[in-house]
Amino acid sequence: MLQLKKFAFGWLLAVAAALLLSGCNEETRQEVNTDPVAFHSGDECHVCGMLITEWPGSKGQSVNTQNGERQKFCSTVDMFSWLLQPENKALQAKIYVHDMSKTHWDAPEDEHLIDARSAWFVHGSKLLGAMGPSLAAFSERAAADQLVQEQGGRVLSFDEVTLEVLQEISRAGHEHAADMGEQMQHQMRGDGHAMPAGDAGHGEDEHADPAAAAEHADHAEEQSHLEHEGH
Repeated sequence: MLQLKKFAFGWLLAVAAALLLSGCNEETRQEVNTDPVAFHSGDECHVCGMLITEWPGSKGQSVNTQNGERQKFCSTVDMFSWLLQPENKALQAKIYVHDMSKTHWDAPEDEHLIDARSAWFVHGSKLLGAMGPSLAAFSERAAADQLVQEQGGRVLSFDEVTLEVLQEISRAGHEHAADMGEQMQHQMRGDGHAMPAGDAGHGEDEHADPAAAAEHADHAEEQSHLEHEGH
């Protein structure tokens, strides 16, 4: 009889311990905050390192649902370039982007961050973001369609944004940077800035080196390298 009581007592202790551990695990899971947070002036893009709030357009944010680890991106383009890397494809994360139908392109408000997986993205419009060419995000398909009618491009779902799409954007980014450089070069000539005589035999690309164009070009080159690594 005594042995039976000892066995029952031991069994009850084991059950209590299991319930306690289960409760602790559940409490730990509940402590992971997967809600979007604000972008601050000192936040740097996880991909390119640029200051996020200094650039226009929809930003991106990823929150790991297992440990709460958070990454922020200066553009939806950089966000997708990170998400589509092989090591991140199986990542369990909440993904957020700015809904550009409810906030201003030049300075998106963080209260309008939405679930990226249900958003619609416009690729190929005239809107420019941190990378030059952008992926403007919208909560409603109708708003995305309206942008296409006004500024061109095509509408894509979250799953339709692939590495091939990012490669198109990268090529367009290089073209955009080259156009910026050429425009600024012509502007300098129009303002009376003569090129050094010793440079006359060199191509235009060596003179088209304004800071903004160079930064866009470097960013586009880094983007292209990341995309090739994903294959």
